[in-house]
Amino acid sequence: MAKFIVEPEFWELFPEGQVNVLVLKGINNFVDETEDPYFEGILQEACQKAQVHFTEEVFSDNLVIQQWRQAYSKFKTKKGARSSIEALLKRVSQGHTFRLITPLVDIYNSISIEYAVPLGGEDLDKIQGDLRLGKAKGGESFFPLGADEDAPALEGEICHFDNDGAVCRCLNWREAKRTMLQEETTNAVLIMESVTKDQAERATIAMEALKKRCEEYFNVTGVSFIVTPENSEVEL
Repeated sequence: MAKFIVEPEFWELFPEGQVNVLVLKGINNFVDETEDPYFEGILQEACQKAQVHFTEEVFSDNLVIQQWRQAYSKFKTKKGARSSIEALLKRVSQGHTFRLITPLVDIYNSISIEYAVPLGGEDLDKIQGDLRLGKAKGGESFFPLGADEDAPALEGEICHFDNDGAVCRCLNWREAKRTMLQEETTNAVLIMESVTKDQAERATIAMEALKKRCEEYFNVTGVSFIVTPENSEVEL
């Protein structure tokens, strides 16, 4: 059975860090969302609730954004790379709507936006060997959606990777097409990183909300884990 393993390098950079993991198996992710107002509804509600995270007039001065920018300054990153939650909250702050993708992605985006936590997901059946979060050696293969050329990970970059290369680069910046969630996905792992104590507390609440929402919609039983320095690997 594959494992999710957080390498020591992550904890060295983020000693207060935590990673919340949710495993879902047997889901039906192939749904015509345009026929169901549920998804637009949860995304609109999330955008409304996210307003509490905008306490400063200047977007980059908000605590969530500051914390993640500081985190990204601690390791090698591709120029311009930002946390996934910054990208989502920026769209919210500018009043943009979100296009529907797939049920699972839309559900986890709604939770990510509402609680201001980064959230990513991978197709479990596409992961080769164990899934790891740690420091890249450099050169790990990475093809993001729409790319024609390999954009390998940088040496010293914190990323998710498996035996075949990088799965999500620059911590939670961008996912590989190879393992991304798609309509035909039936088994998935959802990952939420935290780098401070207050983020970890919010993430634990957010993960419970995500688990409940996924279980209710997909009619499955999810299995959640909290990965810490003392418990740095879990079976998927």
